[in-house]
Amino acid sequence: MAQSPIIQIKNASFAFNGKLALEDISLDIAEGEFVGVIGPNGSGKTTLLKGLLGLIVPVKGTLQIFDCACEDMRCHHRARIGYLPQMEGSDDQFPITAWEVAMMGRYGAIGLLKRPSSEDRKIVEEALEAVGMADFRSYAFGQLSGGQQQRVLIARALAQKPQVLLMDEPTTGIDAEAQHRLIQLVRRLHQQYHLTIVLVTHDINLISPIVDTIVLLKTRLYGKGPPAEILTQAILAPVYGQEVIITEGERTPYTIVHDTHHH
Repeated sequence: MAQSPIIQIKNASFAFNGKLALEDISLDIAEGEFVGVIGPNGSGKTTLLKGLLGLIVPVKGTLQIFDCACEDMRCHHRARIGYLPQMEGSDDQFPITAWEVAMMGRYGAIGLLKRPSSEDRKIVEEALEAVGMADFRSYAFGQLSGGQQQRVLIARALAQKPQVLLMDEPTTGIDAEAQHRLIQLVRRLHQQYHLTIVLVTHDINLISPIVDTIVLLKTRLYGKGPPAEILTQAILAPVYGQEVIITEGERTPYTIVHDTHHH
């Protein structure tokens, strides 16, 4: 894995709705690193993604992505960041196909009003293929299951040809089997495309066996390191409280925390 950091955050604080959401965060993410971001509700996980997307800028400190010093990220670099937002309930009746949703990933490259070229179509076809949804290309997006919709949204992000993929709670709202399949898919895409992935989740045990690094947030940075180093009583208890239970898992510790998850 290349050691040059692709993301550098130095003593950065971010405010959201006039209130500090993240305070004095310093964090390097290497190219090709797979990072899982955990922490209780309201700990600043989504704020971190918004900062990386350039949607909010630090009120203090700096954030750099790629070799780019531009604070506002309005340059061409933004196209190199794929983003999977939190699932919102989609309108079952809205007549848009899986193919059209995936093609949205090309708009940044081709412009909204231009017609997609054969190259764009090929990229979208490959993206749907990569997530196992090519056979569903003409299905209405709203008629797909939650897990299938997430796959199509991942295809949309892949169609951008990103270097960095940001994912906000990708497994929320889909059943347990679909969650496991989705996480295995993300793992495969990480390896296949050498992506740098930052995945926000409340489900520690789902991601701990597959990520390189866990980042633990609760307004501040409480830890960053390999799962086995971070998933300890000493590090998790200050964030989740003393009720943290850690048992031996197959590859990484199995963690039970009291984190009421709600949207």
